[in-house]
Amino acid sequence: MTTNDLPTAFVDTAAIRADIRREVQKQFRSYLVIVALVSLFVGGLIVKFTAQKKASDSEMLTPPPYWGELCMPAERVLEMTPIPTITPQPLRVYISGAVQRPGVVTVPAGSLLADAIDAVGGAAADADLENINLAAPLNDNQHVTVPRRTATPRPTTATASQSKTTVEPPATSVAALVNLNTATVEELQTLPHIGPAMAERIIAYREANGPFQSIEELRKVEGIGETRFKDIAPLVTVK
Repeated sequence: MTTNDLPTAFVDTAAIRADIRREVQKQFRSYLVIVALVSLFVGGLIVKFTAQKKASDSEMLTPPPYWGELCMPAERVLEMTPIPTITPQPLRVYISGAVQRPGVVTVPAGSLLADAIDAVGGAAADADLENINLAAPLNDNQHVTVPRRTATPRPTTATASQSKTTVEPPATSVAALVNLNTATVEELQTLPHIGPAMAERIIAYREANGPFQSIEELRKVEGIGETRFKDIAPLVTVK
């Protein structure tokens, strides 16, 4: 072989290696960019889901403003609940018989028969108060009839010698008068129209204002009307 048969130029392997290296580096950078973008995308998704999870947990764990009221102990609820008060209704009672003004009266709850009789003006002069219980409690829509005393006939004489008129002493003698300044509740109840309640009022007035100075002062006692005073006045004294 002669020198003319050899190639005129050699292949530059160093340049080829440099080109290959640059291509590899370019592709590597591209891969790095893709990996970075994927990492950023995945990281964003993780951050988003984590924030949503925290927000959801926070909403579930945050109690409403009225939670404390709903979870209040039963004892505390009972203490805060006002207990309704019941006002007793007045009683309507029909009083008839031996009273001053028979009719239907309204008296407070818990009243006694004596209070209802006082509400109709008191008992009549011929009322038989011994056969009724003035301390009996009343019921609504009750009807009470106050009985009258039965007149006792006087014995008549059969002989002519006894036909002359006998003069009887008046029933209201001085010895039989009730002293308003010393009489007890029982003694005052022997007077017409005077029950236990009215007798207590007379004594209460006497204790509050001192001894009665006159019979007319009895009119100042609550419940002593003109009719009742006229029936009582002949039977009392202030000595």
